[in-house]
Amino acid sequence: MTALAPVAPAWDPPVTYRFGVALGRHANPYNDRLLRAIRGAAARAGCDLLLADTADSVREEAAVVRALRADRVDGVLLVPAPGDDAVVNGLVRMGVPTVLVDRIAGRNDVDQVGSENIQATATLVEHLAERRHRRIALITGEAGATVTEERTLGYRLGLERAGLRYNPDLVTSGMSSAGGAARATAALLEGWPSPTAIVVAGESMLIGAQWEAHRRGIRIGAELAMVGYGDMDWARTVSPGVTTMAQPISEMGRRAIQLLVERCKEPERRPEAVRLAPRFLHRASCGC
Repeated sequence: MTALAPVAPAWDPPVTYRFGVALGRHANPYNDRLLRAIRGAAARAGCDLLLADTADSVREEAAVVRALRADRVDGVLLVPAPGDDAVVNGLVRMGVPTVLVDRIAGRNDVDQVGSENIQATATLVEHLAERRHRRIALITGEAGATVTEERTLGYRLGLERAGLRYNPDLVTSGMSSAGGAARATAALLEGWPSPTAIVVAGESMLIGAQWEAHRRGIRIGAELAMVGYGDMDWARTVSPGVTTMAQPISEMGRRAIQLLVERCKEPERRPEAVRLAPRFLHRASCGC
């Protein structure tokens, strides 16, 4: 665990809290940006942070959360590892002030803040349909994750709004990894019907999907439309630039700290799930 020294706040808060931040540092390309957003929000609130890297593993997550509790933090900001939610169950059962960040869980007993997924994904599908695509594929994240379920629901909603029929052969899992997305892209392109457009429902998968298309000599934007989720630095500089839904990371960090401070002040407050709307970034990978 690494202590993060707080920046001096612009005012003298009546209470200084010490929060643990548990997340997989390298699990997602944007986690460092999320951590910076959390750190900035904590500094403005006059809070100290203690960072613990979960390596996006349930076992490691349990160990680092135990270490944070032993260090007597006032609350925990947790980006949950995919899989068993035993750690979250334990935090809730013991009454530890907790906010789940980014990966929203399907529960109402803990504070959460993350992106809105259903309408955002539907918007991506509708945009492709407006470009006259009729075979729009989806590369999903890990099965069973709430984010995966919501983005899949958004995909189906977008198809329905565009008057297109859902075809399960055009949906496959990228396992929330670049390698998994590359394999999923290969399977889609070799299948029938092969897609003319792909929605990649996760930032960590987008580079794998792009790599596989380039490996096959397919020109993204001209021969295959591709849109994604996230606002990676490289997405603006590659040619063509990637059309994406950018998660509001700065606001996510601010609201996470705000929720945790409020939970510490009002332990009996009803848990709140905050959904933040992503921003549509229109570039050329969609063929526009």
